Amino acid sequence: MSLDSEWRNFLLNENLDEKTIFTYIQGLQEIISNLKPRTVSEKRRLQLARQHIREVRKYARRMLNENMDLQEKLKLLEENKGEE
Repeated sequence: MSLDSEWRNFLLNENLDEKTIFTYIQGLQEIISNLKPRTVSEKRRLQLARQHIREVRKYARRMLNENMDLQEKLKLLEENKGEE
């Protein structure tokens, strides 16, 4: 299976083994940690990639928290609508 199809399945929530964005982030971190830079420029690129992964993880957590908050608000609104 290609990365594009895995990502598409993730976005469409069609993943059968319940992968999360954090699973993909961890996989990318492992790949980056196993790379051995041969030049200074490669070393800098890997450092930048690590920094980007940290930022992606931070934003993913923020989005997950916002999503949970919105789901909770939606649930409350649906309960209130059902009571009327």
